[in-house]
Amino acid sequence: MAEISKRIELAAMSARTRAHAAGDGLLMLSGPNLNLLGEREPETYGTTTLAEIEASVATAAAAAGLHLVDAVQSNHEGELIDRLHVRDFSWLIINPSGLTHTSVSLRDALLAVERPFAEVHLSDPATREAFRSVNFVEDLAAVSVRGYGATGYLRAVALIAELQRAALDADGHQ
Repeated sequence: MAEISKRIELAAMSARTRAHAAGDGLLMLSGPNLNLLGEREPETYGTTTLAEIEASVATAAAAAGLHLVDAVQSNHEGELIDRLHVRDFSWLIINPSGLTHTSVSLRDALLAVERPFAEVHLSDPATREAFRSVNFVEDLAAVSVRGYGATGYLRAVALIAELQRAALDADGHQ
């Protein structure tokens, strides 16, 4: 399984997105079928459940000085977009699942809310079926983690925390 992670520098973010980078509120969104983690295709997605991932993200976020505002899973694109529009968070971890390859609307919502985010995938979609090579959100992501299984979420929290500390330092906070 390919393992890929990236983190951009603060300067690469738009000024409006960068303005939220020093905040500590973290939203976690999970797309269609992720409610079946732990039972669906364990050879691809592992045996860890979404509830276990959400709990580990909350713990890791707290240890990194962040707090999990909410964790939402939906099989409906509009529900995920509506949750983004609330804008009560500074950072986002999102696994758009199948919407990665199909949703211009989700991409537009991510642009509209102007919050930095981490895109996480349990597997690396680019190494799977050809249709999964289309990714509508990866170029917008401040952090991208693919192919690490459930631990990819913890990697994303750590990379977000690095960027958040850099934003605090840039703003003169200690």
